Amino acid sequence: MTTNTASAKRVGIIGLLHESNTFIGESTTLQHFRDNWYFAGETVRARLAETPHEIGGFFAGLDAQGITAVPLMAARAMPFGRITADCFETLLATMRSQLDAAGPLDGLLVAPHGATVSERHEDADGHWLAELRRWVGPDVPVLGTLDPHANLSARMVEATDGLFAYRTNPHLDQRERGIEAATLMAATLRGEIRPTQAARFPPVAINIERQLTSEPPCQPYFDLAARQRQLPGVLSNSLLLGFPYADVPEMGSATIAVTDNDPQLADNLAGELAGYLWEHRAEFAGQLLDIETALDRAATLPGPVCLLDMGDNVGGGSPADSTHLLHALAAYGLGPAFVCLYDPAAVQRATGAGIGAQIEMSVGGRTDDLHGVPFRATFAVRGLYDGRFHEPETRHGGFSDCDQGPTAVLQTAPELTVMVTSQRMPPFSLCQLTSCDIDPAAYQVLVAKGVNAPVAAYAPVCRHLLRVSTPGCTTADMTTLPFQRRRRPLYPFEREFTWAPATGGP
Repeated sequence: MTTNTASAKRVGIIGLLHESNTFIGESTTLQHFRDNWYFAGETVRARLAETPHEIGGFFAGLDAQGITAVPLMAARAMPFGRITADCFETLLATMRSQLDAAGPLDGLLVAPHGATVSERHEDADGHWLAELRRWVGPDVPVLGTLDPHANLSARMVEATDGLFAYRTNPHLDQRERGIEAATLMAATLRGEIRPTQAARFPPVAINIERQLTSEPPCQPYFDLAARQRQLPGVLSNSLLLGFPYADVPEMGSATIAVTDNDPQLADNLAGELAGYLWEHRAEFAGQLLDIETALDRAATLPGPVCLLDMGDNVGGGSPADSTHLLHALAAYGLGPAFVCLYDPAAVQRATGAGIGAQIEMSVGGRTDDLHGVPFRATFAVRGLYDGRFHEPETRHGGFSDCDQGPTAVLQTAPELTVMVTSQRMPPFSLCQLTSCDIDPAAYQVLVAKGVNAPVAAYAPVCRHLLRVSTPGCTTADMTTLPFQRRRRPLYPFEREFTWAPATGGP
């Protein structure tokens, strides 16, 4: 690909993001992307330039540097099962056609997720990044962002000049990382720097319950990374926490260091980060709290108390209709309590009955027995809503304008409030509740179907947050998942083995 003169730099922008849970039997289709993001050309700018997402950061960073942003494609679907082969090929065809139509580009800013799996490509991010590199040639700089829940591959690293993971979980710095990538792209195009990266793959799978970056054990690990970034010649670094719900050889943690044309320094720093994780690996094993113990604690704590339903983590691809905590709350008599469930059929029943109606029906538990059986009760239809809401603050995932589809708020007298939605929606925003006339402060217990992602939204109103080890396809006890393809040995699945950072590879 030919490049432009120094006075007219043009940088393409591509995003393809999906967190693929391979333990879900259903697949992600093109319709899932169309329901969320499937934008091409200038529509990418119109829809995303002002968002807190990293793609918004790409636009802002390039604009600040006087570089023309050329939006090519942005596709994202909610976390779910593997992407079908046909869908993935369609996404790649769109990417290639937009690239061909764009004309000469001087660089590319890319936003892969890092934990994408298709039916044909286990390392789907590595595949499309390698294809992109093949299309543009070896001389066009390619810089990109990653979700820290990426399962990094050597292929992703080889296909790019620099990758920069978000540094917060909940993910609140996505736009900043996009600006960082764009700023480094500008310096690269001016000839001021030459990004050079190295990666290490410590054989540690970090439990998702241990991944809150503002608290130990993650906080001191991220502090070490911050100290490294102050060293001369260091452009950036990244800690990849991994995504444990993808049965692929890359599953697990990784580290990246990016330097200014100093491959040895990059390798040394990535090795130092990997060595720290290996040395402290026992601290990153999960501390699992069962349902009964969690309810006992919640009953004695001043409310609201947020119960984080780890087994039904919607941001990890779960069905959002688990009833385990709902049944337990009803049996315990702990309330008032709020639970949100994905249940289009219940929404239809409530809509047909109308506001104020009393109806006996079942909610939730429709996916499979793993996520609980339906909860049956007599409900009052408290409200009906279109399910659209806007989150004005920066929240996990870069979401601003959200749509959970037609929504009904149901209530059993007087302890349980159940919101049922017709689209899956992760609990990243309290506007999900307030837009449906629900006051979070009025409850003793709020159930949020996530682990760390809901913390930014719920911590301001909840005095306590308890992570609950519930059953489900996103169980926090990853050692119970039926892995066939993961790397071995891998802590904590295997515990009696040695590893030295100098060995580096996966």
